[in-house]
Amino acid sequence: MTDYRSSGVDIEAGDAVKARIADLVKSTYSEQVLTRGGEFAGLVQLPDYHDALAVSIDGVGTKLKVAVLSNIHNTVGQDLVNHCVNDIAVMGCDPLCFVDYMALGKLDEQVVLQIIEGLCAGCKENGIALIGGETAQMPDMYAEGEYDLAGAIVGLVNPEKRFPKSNIAAGDRLVAVQSNGLHTNGYSLARAIVFDKNRFKVDTYNKGISCTWGEELLKIHISYLKLIQSIKGMEGVKGFAHITGGGLPGNLSRILPPNCLAVINKSQININPVYHELQSLGDISDKEMYNVFNMGVGLVVVVDSSRESYIIQNMKKYHNSYDVGYIDGSNNGSKVVINDS
Repeated sequence: MTDYRSSGVDIEAGDAVKARIADLVKSTYSEQVLTRGGEFAGLVQLPDYHDALAVSIDGVGTKLKVAVLSNIHNTVGQDLVNHCVNDIAVMGCDPLCFVDYMALGKLDEQVVLQIIEGLCAGCKENGIALIGGETAQMPDMYAEGEYDLAGAIVGLVNPEKRFPKSNIAAGDRLVAVQSNGLHTNGYSLARAIVFDKNRFKVDTYNKGISCTWGEELLKIHISYLKLIQSIKGMEGVKGFAHITGGGLPGNLSRILPPNCLAVINKSQININPVYHELQSLGDISDKEMYNVFNMGVGLVVVVDSSRESYIIQNMKKYHNSYDVGYIDGSNNGSKVVINDS
């Protein structure tokens, strides 16, 4: 049986390290820091200004290896921007600008230009400016043809209108928003299954996903900014969770207040075909699948049950959205349960 740890990524070890560094990080905080760690972005109150500054940083991960294998580099830049945009949008923030960092063993002009084209496409899609960046040539640090890519996003939010709301409570509903595949997470496991265990190539066609593995794994991470902006001011909208690394349990738990339990009904999830293929090819347990991948849910919105139908109706103008569970009480702190029903 294949799992994330055997492919080189240990989620539990990562969580343990984050817990140990939390106190070190918090020792740098001032009264202007409005978040306390674990959120999708950090918020800092601007002096003499009502709005707070939102900042988040991320990378594309080993999806870059699929780009290198495919020799297609104009999508990972969009992935990076959209991932970062989502991370601050779920806090209720409006993005302003973006900066990138790119490191290569040897400069390849065509690769760099393709990456920047993708970054610019993502920035234009989200209405933000790419205001700077760094391209570092680092011989001996990267294998020939390989590179790393990261970016930081800055935005603004009214502290009184940030998410999640403190009134998330038992009885609220969970609304799932469709993903188009892996987005930018779980690629070490996916690559281990597709390229290492099964020896497929990027141009290998798979009937189950109706395309080649390269085409599937390079699908661009969806930006949910327009959807979020369209409903965040609506009555009954209480919280957003961007489903990134850690799957549904690891990300939905980040927005739940104490003594709230999120119950997700597995049978209601519109699972992407790629996950059926990966699970079968890799002999992966259900628990591992939901801990690593988004399983077809790129975003979860917590809403008041009395307003759910109206909110979903508006969400569907942007992306497929549907009820997937509810909030219940819990005596064991914040957590998420995936029901088999």
